Amino acid sequence: MARSGEKTKKQDNLSILAIDVGGTRVKALVSGEEEPVREISGPDYTPEQMVEAVLRLTAHWHYDVISLGVPSVVRRGQIVRDPVNLGTGWAGFDFAQAFGKPIKVVNDAALQAIASYEGGRMLFLGLGTGLGTCMVLEGVVAPMELGHMPYRKGLTFEQHVGNAGMESLGKKEWREHVAIVIDILYQALEPDYVVLGGGNTKHLREIPDYARIISNASAFEGGFRLWRGNIPTL
Repeated sequence: MARSGEKTKKQDNLSILAIDVGGTRVKALVSGEEEPVREISGPDYTPEQMVEAVLRLTAHWHYDVISLGVPSVVRRGQIVRDPVNLGTGWAGFDFAQAFGKPIKVVNDAALQAIASYEGGRMLFLGLGTGLGTCMVLEGVVAPMELGHMPYRKGLTFEQHVGNAGMESLGKKEWREHVAIVIDILYQALEPDYVVLGGGNTKHLREIPDYARIISNASAFEGGFRLWRGNIPTL
């Protein structure tokens, strides 16, 4: 039987491909490289298209295992519901067979949450096409779908603070709603701190004292940590 130290050394030596699937684009990076490859996604984007694109774009890289973040509900490594902002066929798709590599599949917000976790109770909010949400509770990752909860005028949190909300409200009013939503979730869930990620954080002007912003590229670090560390996920 391999000792724990030997196992950790093998994990550290793994070459890992991290894939971050979003509503507008897919990004992938292998550990040890600096520049990710990219592919446009969209509302009709299928898992077959994603696999074909990633295999083509990463053909020049070697990797042993894969981490995949998808904007949908993931339970025990399986997508159980098609993403709201992508096409159909994601739920139940066999990514390990399609890629021919061992793979760990998680919610996309969980990737950035894992990368940015510094202990205690952390709430991660991803401001992008929609609203990604995840908590890490004393080391246990708990992905959530809070963005689809009702907020105002029959619309959800996500419809106000996602891309659609920014376009319909304008950036000034969008920022006001982002501040309100952050505070509502902070008061309700009582985290020790809040981490904000996603491409739309660049449009923010002020954030609460209890929050900080991380780079979108942190999703790759989360993907690497999935294989290198002991990350329990609900």
